[in-house]
Amino acid sequence: SLSINEYLLFIFLCHSFFLFGLFLTRSCFLTTAPYAMRISCGARQNIRTPPTYTRWYKDFAYTGGIPANATAPSRITPPLKTLRYFPLSEGPENCYLINRVPKGHYSVRIFFGLVEHEIDNEPLFEVSVEGTIIHSLKSGWSKNDEQVFAEALVFLLDGSVSICFHSTGRGDPTIISIEILQIDEKAYYFGPEWGRGVILKTTSRLTCGTSKPKFDEDYSGDHWGGDRFWYPIRTFGKNADAPRSTESGIKKASTVPNFYPEALYQSAVVSTDSKPDLAYTMDVDPNTNYSIWLHFAEIDATITGAGKRVFDVLINGGTVFENVDVVGMSGDRYTALVLNTTVALSGRTLTITLHPKKGNHAILTAIEVFQVIVAESKTSPEEVRALQALKKSLGLPNRFGWNGDPCVPKEHPWSGADCHFDKSGGKWFIDGLGLGNQGLRGSLPNEISKLHHLQSINLSGNSIHGAIPSSLGTVTSLETLDLSYNFLNGSIPESLGKLTALRRLNLNGNSLSGRVPSALGGRLLNGASFNFTDNHGLCGIPGLPKCGPHLSAGAKVGIAFAVFLSLVLLVICSICWWKRRQNILRAQQIAAASRSAAYAKARTQSSHDIQMSRNPSRGRTASENGPSLLS
Repeated sequence: SLSINEYLLFIFLCHSFFLFGLFLTRSCFLTTAPYAMRISCGARQNIRTPPTYTRWYKDFAYTGGIPANATAPSRITPPLKTLRYFPLSEGPENCYLINRVPKGHYSVRIFFGLVEHEIDNEPLFEVSVEGTIIHSLKSGWSKNDEQVFAEALVFLLDGSVSICFHSTGRGDPTIISIEILQIDEKAYYFGPEWGRGVILKTTSRLTCGTSKPKFDEDYSGDHWGGDRFWYPIRTFGKNADAPRSTESGIKKASTVPNFYPEALYQSAVVSTDSKPDLAYTMDVDPNTNYSIWLHFAEIDATITGAGKRVFDVLINGGTVFENVDVVGMSGDRYTALVLNTTVALSGRTLTITLHPKKGNHAILTAIEVFQVIVAESKTSPEEVRALQALKKSLGLPNRFGWNGDPCVPKEHPWSGADCHFDKSGGKWFIDGLGLGNQGLRGSLPNEISKLHHLQSINLSGNSIHGAIPSSLGTVTSLETLDLSYNFLNGSIPESLGKLTALRRLNLNGNSLSGRVPSALGGRLLNGASFNFTDNHGLCGIPGLPKCGPHLSAGAKVGIAFAVFLSLVLLVICSICWWKRRQNILRAQQIAAASRSAAYAKARTQSSHDIQMSRNPSRGRTASENGPSLLS
């Protein structure tokens, strides 16, 4: 059988081969820079910030809310001058929806802020990414560097990301910046439970032996690492440890898939003779799984080789790594070593202890702690689009919100929408709408029929006008439909008669007309409860006026078409008669003018003849009158 040291060495070699394979993969496929989107919330133009001149994009067309001048609560907050806040009047949920995000693995980070001149008004709210709660702000967050932002590692697979802020009634959510930074597909792989259905929320990330907070960018780290923030912890307690540092290069640091910056491993803490155990305690949420990453590099000049420093690692008193020999397991001094374990914690504290076994002292470079969160299943996209169309068509008040996902987070579902989870399909769907007496206006869109799983609709007591969509007849699961006391007009669609599950139908108090579909009337004999009263134009069932000759919709269309053709023919005939009449009148005028001309000519000739008879000499020829005096 293998000894403990041989077993640990075997595990380390397997891990090294795995990393080497990932390195070759990245060399072939990840030659381009990772996707990076940084938004300066409330900004009207793109800006760059010192000292690294990081580019921040303007905040345009991503969300609602109100831009304002910002007060940065921490020295690590990006030096941005604006923020965006979301008053409760705009709804309890408000979201940034960012499109055209390539599919991949991402670090999503949100920095919180305070509205200028309101630094004492510290808002408390919750943050979700893709429908999963990743952070709840606690009182005093603005005075703690590790709490002024939330960060999570998440897979984004549908070309977009939704980041939502959920009001808890204690101040308006205020956001300074949002960062979406692509990381390696296998980053922070921690075992079989890791995958696309898991989110890692950053709980704590510590760099030991230094007093300067730094980002990966400050360490000149690889961009595929995601620009992590490292909170400094120079000592774990008085006389508990001593800092160590070096300027020597560190081997095996910036490697796939996590790409830790080399400079991270150039400082560390070492336990002391008075307190040989090196221990760190932090607060955690109970009944939760945590993924813990421990970083080491032997930079102490007094340790010259393998076997000189050996220690155990304990989590809440239980040994998770035994006989850790940093030099032996990493292969050399000044060489990075990373150990990872995932533990289930029932209490509210996490204590990491390094217990020396050889060399009397333990060494520690850095700690990362992530809360393991199972990602929420989302609502069917088709039903989300249908609800958005309903929101727009009915003019849903801002106080409803209706942003993000209707059903998740489960702690913040949309008001007025009832959700049900389909275990077989792994999706949420909408099975009820309860929006009675909410001052809704507008009309019912055809898209409401896309809510295929609806069992109940209550839109009574509003000011909805227009016709009832015939497409409602395709929602075969519908059991209750209450559209009473609105301003609906037109006829009741025949398709409603096909809803065999419908047991309650209230259409009273509208302006509907025409014959009630016979299929609905027959349903009354089977115990269904239908109410058609206060619609002066309805007829055809007991309790309503009798109908005259009933025409089908097709017949009505035919008659309307015939009337239209008749009108067209009448207009054409009128035009033809008018033109013919004009032609006759014109001909008569021409004839009258001709007769007048002939009469005038005749009278002229007669007058001439009379004059000739009275003066015969005028009728003689030249020869008869004698020679002309002019010749």
